[in-house]
Amino acid sequence: MIIRLAFAGLALLGGCAGLPAPTEPATQRLVAEDDQVRIEEVRVRGQTQRLSVTPKSAGAPGYEILPPAAGAPAARDGLGPRVWPVLSF
Repeated sequence: MIIRLAFAGLALLGGCAGLPAPTEPATQRLVAEDDQVRIEEVRVRGQTQRLSVTPKSAGAPGYEILPPAAGAPAARDGLGPRVWPVLSF
């Protein structure tokens, strides 16, 4: 009886093998750099999820720009607020 259940379970699992695997969303990592700053952008499905700005000058802290939420009004410059890390471990 137990062996029959095991074979039935294997048959059910084998039937799932023909289904397409879920696909990951398209992710892009863009980097723009000049002699003063490095800007890293992560886009998922064409929407900006993260913007990181790293100044190359000594002592200047890096920061992130939060993208505006979908449907929310953007700031005058079209970007979200700037965020500096306070505690980093």
